[in-house]
Amino acid sequence: MIILYIVLAVVVLIAVWLVFAYNGFVTLVNRAKEAWSDIEVQMKRRYDLIPNLIETVKGYAAHEKQAFENVSNARAAAMGASSMADHTQAENMLTGALKSIFAIAEAYPDLKANQNFLELQRELSDTENKIQASRRFYNSTVMALNTGLEQFPGNIVGGMFNFAKREFFELAEGEQAAKDPVKVAF
Repeated sequence: MIILYIVLAVVVLIAVWLVFAYNGFVTLVNRAKEAWSDIEVQMKRRYDLIPNLIETVKGYAAHEKQAFENVSNARAAAMGASSMADHTQAENMLTGALKSIFAIAEAYPDLKANQNFLELQRELSDTENKIQASRRFYNSTVMALNTGLEQFPGNIVGGMFNFAKREFFELAEGEQAAKDPVKVAF
């Protein structure tokens, strides 16, 4: 009879542990989804600011047509990205294109003093900071999830319930221009 109680206790402990491990993975997956959603909200805000920025700069530097087209194309690519790799590449292109717009603005003192441009510049800088903070939160959540799925015995539970590792949202290595934040201070 004692052996039956011991076996039953072990089975109950294993079942309780499985429930807690499963719920832990569900929590991490949901946090990762929430964190990615936060990134998407901030990127959408960024995408919404860009046409206004282009129009404001166009008023002062209409002859810089190629730079405006580059930003518009990069924005469209970023908005259409579906995979993590596509998002990373598109965001790097958009960052580089925005840098060209701000470089153009440097040559126009009247533009740098324009209140609308200054407000867009401030909002874009704030959005860039929020994207960076959201990306850090997402990546730390993904790291916790991936670590749990790689360590024993979490790898067994993760495999049993088909939990999958997620990709980090990082800037591309080797692209120095993309690693530098968008400079929006004049």
